[in-house]
Amino acid sequence: MSGRYSRRELLGVASAGVLACRAGDGRAAVPPRRPGVVGLAELAPAGGAPDLESCRSAVARALAAATGRESGNEAVRTLFRPDDVVGIKVNCLAGKRMSPRVELVEAFARLLVDGGVAESRIIVFERSSRELEQAGFSIRRGGGPYRCFGIDNDWDRQPSISGAIGSCFARLVSEQCTALVSFGVVKDHDLAGVSAGLKNLYGLIHNPNKYHDNNCDPYLADVAQHLRAKLRLTVLDGATAQCHGGPAFYAAGSFALSKVAASTDPLAADAWAWAEIDAERRRRELPTLEAEKRAPRFLATAERYGLGVGDPARVERVRA
Repeated sequence: MSGRYSRRELLGVASAGVLACRAGDGRAAVPPRRPGVVGLAELAPAGGAPDLESCRSAVARALAAATGRESGNEAVRTLFRPDDVVGIKVNCLAGKRMSPRVELVEAFARLLVDGGVAESRIIVFERSSRELEQAGFSIRRGGGPYRCFGIDNDWDRQPSISGAIGSCFARLVSEQCTALVSFGVVKDHDLAGVSAGLKNLYGLIHNPNKYHDNNCDPYLADVAQHLRAKLRLTVLDGATAQCHGGPAFYAAGSFALSKVAASTDPLAADAWAWAEIDAERRRRELPTLEAEKRAPRFLATAERYGLGVGDPARVERVRA
């Protein structure tokens, strides 16, 4: 594939207020975004230990589709540089049955390594080490295939103001990570409506309990606005999804979606998840999220901020 940017990619870079310049090794100093594009790859639902190679293939294909590159390795080299410290925020709130699977996260980490990011510069993290362990992750502050530990109440000493929020962010994110990946799941949320990529970012602030009114609007948009310079990618483990009963795991609300999704547009990833949740709710003759007055209204606010495309009808699904 040529090094030319598509019109969509150029618009994405322009919306960030800067045109990507080329570095000496041929990588973009400012990685291009593809607004409104979600890359999708098939992956079998949870149930038994997934095969690492099938996970690796699925993640690689989703990344290639999301970025318009020919391979997952090329996609990684487009989005991340060897001198990046890549923080992968996983959502383990619901325990092992509704968290990103360890094998899928490891497959993504291996792609990063193949793309030139050292294992020591990849950090998989969550609000607490306890939540990581309950989801099946091993705590590791050194060694491969990546470092893995919780924030464990290590917050900034002073709060940051972004729109309507005033929060202390994780020092790991503020002081160490140069690039962020939101690695979430596809599930509904009783207040936000959708818990996928953006809701996962509430794990980066010390006081998320203050910001759930009005379907988390504008608060989720304001958290994303604060992180926009570092947030490079959203990956969603959608092999098994949940359309009802979230954010905790609710077996009766789960269903086989059999997909991995990736996007450089954090709003598009959530908009895709919203559409899939509502589609399953319709199949079950349940009210839509809008009808239950819990549509993810934060997406429209974040779109007004210029963070991406939050309307499911305008999301382009690229299947690998």
